[in-house]
Amino acid sequence: MIEPINEEVGNDHNSQTLAASAKKPRSKRLKRLVLFLLSIYVGLCLMLMIIQRKLIYFPAREASLTPASLELPVDRFHQITVKSDDGLTLHGWHLLPPGRSALDETERQWELDLGRPVILFFPGNAGNRGYRSTEMEQLSRLNADVFLIDYRGYGDNTGVPSEKNFAKDARSVWSHLVDNEGISPDRILLLGESLGGGVAVSLASELSQQGVDPGGLFLKTTFSSLVDVAYSHYPWVPCGLLMTERYPSAKNIIHITCPISILHGLNDEIVPFKLAQRLYEAAPEESSSNIPKTFIELPTATHNNVLQVAGKEYLKSVDAILQLIRR
Repeated sequence: MIEPINEEVGNDHNSQTLAASAKKPRSKRLKRLVLFLLSIYVGLCLMLMIIQRKLIYFPAREASLTPASLELPVDRFHQITVKSDDGLTLHGWHLLPPGRSALDETERQWELDLGRPVILFFPGNAGNRGYRSTEMEQLSRLNADVFLIDYRGYGDNTGVPSEKNFAKDARSVWSHLVDNEGISPDRILLLGESLGGGVAVSLASELSQQGVDPGGLFLKTTFSSLVDVAYSHYPWVPCGLLMTERYPSAKNIIHITCPISILHGLNDEIVPFKLAQRLYEAAPEESSSNIPKTFIELPTATHNNVLQVAGKEYLKSVDAILQLIRR
């Protein structure tokens, strides 16, 4: 006896077959879409890794940066040249305090021999020393000599900017001040601004581990690490895996034995305030001379307007650490 075909079962089987066959193309399309998006993501990450230095360093190049060309007082702004460890010539300025002057190199050395505190200024990632002449002038009013030597690749300096190269430049400038200019290490305040804070922390850490104490370390609008800054702007990128320029200040600062002050604007849109707090938390509680670390919060300041909106607080904070050097 032949059983009749169950049309409902047959129809159901056909429907399942059609549904399964329809799922396969959709699944393949989904996989292709995921692979396509993944390839774009990986490509973007690789591109960011390759061009990261172009996203970090913004030097303003100039054929000549002399005080005379910028109409600065030549009896107070003096041209300085420093030989780097790898043979480059780095150009910069030495600014005397108001009311002091030197007409030649001999008189400039006489001024240095008077023993005033010296501010060694490590600026941020953009511009050159010409952009900082006003800030140098303000700092010099604290009765301090101010030195700013441009990084390689900045201003009228040759060379390629990088974390490794900036560390070389910082060591070379330090050696020049101590060995050639005859300045005692305990007279020198390292002042690091933004990316320059990473440079200053690295130098202070290296010196401290060698048993050499600078007079102090003042950090303005800087960060716990450049990787942390990158994550704050590109949270979708594995910055920790891709970045070669890292400036790990929170790791380096734990070795520093000189007095430390950190200043940061609450409204900083480039280096989030929490990264300055993270750096402060990592710093030793006090220096080898029992000076407690300090943190100065600027309620209205952003990243680039500290001098304009909180200049008095900034200079007062720098002066406080200079007073420790004068003791």
